[in-house]
Amino acid sequence: MSDGIAIEVKKLVKKFGSLTAVNGISFNVREGEIFGFLGPNGAGKTTTISMITTILSPTSGSIKIYGTDVAHEKDAARQLIGIVFQEPSLDDELTGWENLDFHARLYGVKKDKNKIIASVIKLVGLEQAAKRQVKTYSGGMKRRLEIARGFIHKPKILFLDEPTLGLDPQTRRKIWDYIKEINKRDGTTIMLTTHYLEEADALCSRIAIIDNGKIIRSGTSEELKRSLGGDVVRIGVDKKKQLFGLVKRNKLIKKIKESNDGLEITATDGTKVIPIVAKIADSHKINISYATIKRPSLEDVFIRLTGKSIRDETPAVSARFRAMGGMRR
Repeated sequence: MSDGIAIEVKKLVKKFGSLTAVNGISFNVREGEIFGFLGPNGAGKTTTISMITTILSPTSGSIKIYGTDVAHEKDAARQLIGIVFQEPSLDDELTGWENLDFHARLYGVKKDKNKIIASVIKLVGLEQAAKRQVKTYSGGMKRRLEIARGFIHKPKILFLDEPTLGLDPQTRRKIWDYIKEINKRDGTTIMLTTHYLEEADALCSRIAIIDNGKIIRSGTSEELKRSLGGDVVRIGVDKKKQLFGLVKRNKLIKKIKESNDGLEITATDGTKVIPIVAKIADSHKINISYATIKRPSLEDVFIRLTGKSIRDETPAVSARFRAMGGMRR
């Protein structure tokens, strides 16, 4: 495997009876990056992470973690990774410190164990709650503790399965800060799954959009947005046919069409197009009532690629996945 590649996945397939949950996907995760799997519930995100982390066996395909073949060297692969599951897996009767201590012992952390525990507790801001039982924690505090636990043995790769699912916006943003800090401070490679568009946008170096078990597009957030062709400028105008004819050949305009009350223009940079159109309109006594710019979003990309909003969920698929219960366990 090439230098600088932390995870290499080739033609990965996972079937549950007649259901193909993951359908021949291939991708790489680079060392030190935050790589995101973006998709709706039931898209195959958790199943993919479960196979990479040795919890599930693939139907076919190959997975390597830093050159280690996951199928044939499970124990060696497990030493390289940390996991934060989508579902809570803490012991509520233990304190925060005791949960971390137990996990550190499982991973054979002996040297400076208490110092390491204190360090990760500080990293996620739980110093004041470390000696309290976890059953007294809020949902956000539990999530922070789970992230600390996944990082206690300093894995080379940290997997986060829907790390902020169900949390309020303020707590979610705090979790984002902790994830960024872990990535920046220790250079930890992070792979996360999410169906929150703003989460993928805020955190991920690169994003793979997955739907129905297939990766349909990948790249940086900006690359994905640029794939739509640029900004959309909407202009309200009383003589739209006349203005259409005057501006349609401008080299900054990629596409132009008439709308109900004016023109809709696609351009690489909408901020440059509006003054030009306004000047032309003014010189021909054409009144402009409004001008707006809409920059492409990840949701626009997802809708263009899949024909649906990421908030849409197919009940039948989701129900079947829930019926599989604790497959991640």
